[in-house]
Amino acid sequence: MRLDLRVEVASLIAMINWRQRLLCSLWGVPVLVACVGSHAEEPVAVSSEVQPLIHWLLEDEGRLDDVPFSEVVEAVSECEVLPVNLKDEVDARMLNALTVAMDDCLVQLNAMGHTIHEVGRVNEISRYVEDRLLKLLNATEGLRCEVPLNASGDRQRSGYPDLRLLDEASGRVFYVDPEIYRLGSEQSSFRTFYFEPKKATNKILDDASHLIVGVAHSGKVAGRWQLDHWKIVNLVDFRVRLKAEFQASNRELYQRGAVLRKSNDPSPK
Repeated sequence: MRLDLRVEVASLIAMINWRQRLLCSLWGVPVLVACVGSHAEEPVAVSSEVQPLIHWLLEDEGRLDDVPFSEVVEAVSECEVLPVNLKDEVDARMLNALTVAMDDCLVQLNAMGHTIHEVGRVNEISRYVEDRLLKLLNATEGLRCEVPLNASGDRQRSGYPDLRLLDEASGRVFYVDPEIYRLGSEQSSFRTFYFEPKKATNKILDDASHLIVGVAHSGKVAGRWQLDHWKIVNLVDFRVRLKAEFQASNRELYQRGAVLRKSNDPSPK
């Protein structure tokens, strides 16, 4: 749902409830950011319709600081976030398979000589966990694990969630998203979970349970990454916050007409 700039924003805000306002924030802000946050060759005037929305974002910051993730998912995808029922045979079987796969995953990735130890940045580790977990789960009878299709029908690696786990007999789906974090940082307030809703690239297409697989690492010791333990986190009661920010690229920032002064070009050597 995109917010057309021709709509009378002030009147709209006055009549919609907080869930609808959340939708406007999720889908409308990127459009407004693109208009306000760049030096366009033909400058876009900030209309009187944009200003009320900006003021609303500033005033309502606290109200969007404790939003149920399940409601964000439903607003974006029209799909429900389902609880994991440990007493249900299918849910228990899928969770047990994920547990076994994660144990095997850490053993294999921690092994001496694995190519994971050749990477230099911790951000690159999650792809190894994702690929290994996908392979292990696909080897489990009755389960199929894959990179999710998005709403446009493309298989997409980037963005939440990373994996779609299907119980073939029942059609039950778990969305699984591996996340790497520093051992001992569980109480850190640093932002580590990101969800950027977009219609065309939305990867949530099923009523499903949403699980984060957190893998704790203790850094690189003697040339080897140390993956210490894992946790499966249920997102059914997870709460998130919306951060509105205005963005621009270097191409938009360093335009010739906006540069006031610059250093002399270095002489060729």
